[in-house]
Amino acid sequence: METINTGQAEAWNGYEGKHWADHHDRYNAINLEFNPAVLDLIRPDDRVLDVGCGAGQLTRLAAGRGAGAMGLDLSEPMLARARQVAAEEGIDNVTFVQGDAQVFAFAREFDVAVSRFGIMFFANPVAAFANLGTALRPGGRLAMLSMRSIAEHDLAEVIGAAKQLPWINDEPGDAGPLSMSDPVVVRGILEQAGYTDIAIDPVDADQVWGRDAADAGAFLADWGPVRFNLANAGPEVADLVRAEFTESMRRFETPDGVRLRGAAWRIQAVRA
Repeated sequence: METINTGQAEAWNGYEGKHWADHHDRYNAINLEFNPAVLDLIRPDDRVLDVGCGAGQLTRLAAGRGAGAMGLDLSEPMLARARQVAAEEGIDNVTFVQGDAQVFAFAREFDVAVSRFGIMFFANPVAAFANLGTALRPGGRLAMLSMRSIAEHDLAEVIGAAKQLPWINDEPGDAGPLSMSDPVVVRGILEQAGYTDIAIDPVDADQVWGRDAADAGAFLADWGPVRFNLANAGPEVADLVRAEFTESMRRFETPDGVRLRGAAWRIQAVRA
């Protein structure tokens, strides 16, 4: 596999990817209610490319909406889980391929490229989106989700309760969960990469983080970016932060689990 995005490849084939693969059902619960924002844009005859497909839930659902789908990801642990679940569910019009979207040699066979929070980790987003354009037939479309600023999520309240740590980088342009949180930056990237008819709209959805506050707080502490901060803080601070997570999650407990409102941008564009 040719890889330019070596830092992300290391992360997603290490702890980060293994944690997502092992807990794919929990990550799906967090992101499940965002699915319709993408799936509703797929047409019955579309061949779908899912970029940063992870453990493949969106890919499998997209294959059912369209004429088949391919999921692309850097992470072999997550792709192995995606293939396993697709086989268990008897889905035969989906494939999963390991590759770096910035340099992958696509065939021009797709009508729409989708992503559910898989586009924020490109080393060079302009180059990556330009290369994705080589996968799209004339008039091919993008239908993708990226995170909005952390301040627009209920998660900001939970993370803000732990004031001991410098939290997730919220600077657009730096590869990470919030790298495409500014719609002005996103529009500029897509225009440079050769897309037209760009539309960027806010989408909100509930995210289920756990059964109760203790379960949700523990899971948040194991999420890659948070775990990285905790590891650098030392055991005493880490224990304090985990307790603060649990306490701040209590306000969001419901009979259906701990539900935090999440905030995304839905990004649509057409290949020029």
